[in-house]
Amino acid sequence: METVRLTTGQAIVRWIVAQRTEIDGVDLPVFPGVFGIFGHGNVVSLAEALALVKDELPTWRGHNEQSMALAAVAFAKARRRRQIMIATSSVGPGSTNMVTAAALAHANRLPLLLISGDTFQHRVSDPVLQQIEDFGNPSTTVSDTFRAVTRFWDRITRPEQIIQTLPQALAVMLDPADCGPAYIGLPQDIAAEAYDFPVQFFDETQHYIRRPGPDARDIATAAMVLAAAEKPLLIAGGGVHYSGAADRLTAFAVDRGIPVVETVAGKSTLLYDHPNYVGPIGVSGSTSANTLAADADVVVAVGTRLQDFTTGSWSVFKNPRMRLVSINVGRFDATKHHAISVVGDALVSLTALDEALGEYQAPGEWLSHASDKRSEWRDYLDDYVSQDLGMPTYAQVVRAINDLADDDAYQVAAAGGLPGEINMGWQTKSVGSIDIEYGYSCMGYEIPGAWGAKMALPGREVISWVGDGSYLMMNSDIHSTVATGHKVIFIVCDNGGFAVINRLQMNTGGEEFNNLFKHTRRVNDTRVDFVKHAESMGALAEKVTGIEELRAAFRRAKTADRSSVIVIDTHPYEWTEGGSWWEVGVPEVSGRNEVLAARAEWVAEREHQRVGIWGRP
Repeated sequence: METVRLTTGQAIVRWIVAQRTEIDGVDLPVFPGVFGIFGHGNVVSLAEALALVKDELPTWRGHNEQSMALAAVAFAKARRRRQIMIATSSVGPGSTNMVTAAALAHANRLPLLLISGDTFQHRVSDPVLQQIEDFGNPSTTVSDTFRAVTRFWDRITRPEQIIQTLPQALAVMLDPADCGPAYIGLPQDIAAEAYDFPVQFFDETQHYIRRPGPDARDIATAAMVLAAAEKPLLIAGGGVHYSGAADRLTAFAVDRGIPVVETVAGKSTLLYDHPNYVGPIGVSGSTSANTLAADADVVVAVGTRLQDFTTGSWSVFKNPRMRLVSINVGRFDATKHHAISVVGDALVSLTALDEALGEYQAPGEWLSHASDKRSEWRDYLDDYVSQDLGMPTYAQVVRAINDLADDDAYQVAAAGGLPGEINMGWQTKSVGSIDIEYGYSCMGYEIPGAWGAKMALPGREVISWVGDGSYLMMNSDIHSTVATGHKVIFIVCDNGGFAVINRLQMNTGGEEFNNLFKHTRRVNDTRVDFVKHAESMGALAEKVTGIEELRAAFRRAKTADRSSVIVIDTHPYEWTEGGSWWEVGVPEVSGRNEVLAARAEWVAEREHQRVGIWGRP
């Protein structure tokens, strides 16, 4: 057997470079790049190996380990999980900074390869710099914190272990059902140790994402249930995008006369003006979608894990005869809530279900009813954005940018009030054009996520929606977008603090406390100058007053040669209404009558929650 002597770090990098995939007929690397911050745990061996292939496998220097890993996740999402970015850190805080990004990737079923430095396996130098010591288990290091938030976890303790580990890690990341982050802990002494690796291990290898088909018996049951439906409803989830099944789902809905609603992850499956599209469902959804969900007798959920924001904490489906059919490539997600399960790829499963349905058509009056409710919802939105409420609302800002953005412009949002406003108010002009990270609702994703998305979609306009709270939490990758030439337009909406949580606090009877800056414990009433801050990182920046100034600034940003930051003060108390109930823990005992009233509402709404088995054939 022919061998080559390499360090573990060199061997890992050489194997990574050899992994290939094909997208739209073009041969591409599975791993197109690395985000890295080097410290003593990875600079000596892994960085030495990466430097040898810096043209084949570009390394992008991050500013914060969490944000660079978030950029990697956003890249994978924009590439529909078909390419995977790597994030590498040193030991200690550099490593644990990536835990949040790993959790986000895990919650959203997205691939991410994390390679972190680790302490010496020989332990002679213990305790080393940045080492956390477990008094009862000397083998425990900060690497172990990733066990709960990764789909694949390993610590390399011998060089030859990577021959087994690396293919398994990649198999998990490319698996449509088990997809999620993979973590490899690389101790400093093992990274530097050499081994005679088989040359064959580094042969170029072509990969693809499988399309597992459903069991014919599951399809037969689902078809039987749907064929009896008088008020069927399709829910399009994020899995529709990953499967490339948007056109198939749309055709299925049109042919069968079934209304379609979208989850947050599934948004932009249908265009805004499609006659079968009713709107977004759930807590940050529309009255139109939620009204249909309340009446539906068969709900076909495609590619969604049915998060509480989709189901209104399982209160939105009010028809006691409702039957749930769940089509999902993941068994775990397909079998939730006692659904009639179809375990398989969305595209393959919808095709099979369509073939099994025969001549079924939903009653025409059901789609007409959906159209009426959609028109009512759109009239409400148009009326709301036309109002003068003293200062711009989120909804007005969203509509203004929506009107001027390119049809295929890619939106990035994450936490706070903006995701809900974009989910409700953004009028989709192209399929697969929105990344609202609401699986983990991670503040700080918006800016690095936009950087990663622009890397993945270099020919498209990328717009990042950022609240002042998220901006202050993680902003350094504005500089990254400028330094690396990945132009993004950042819309920074400043409403004076964590306004959407202030809204929740008030809506559940609490006093305004510690969310808006004016309600926090402070000595000086200062506001951040976001324009100066953004300019200091090399971006073009301006603050605007009013919607007309916003439109003009956006036009300038579209033609600019680098990233632009547009700052606008927005209303802290005005929100688009229409969403469903959401369960949070309202106190049972309180000295505030407002809290007791909110508790009574909580008790009443819980009566609508579905518990146990329902709707079985």
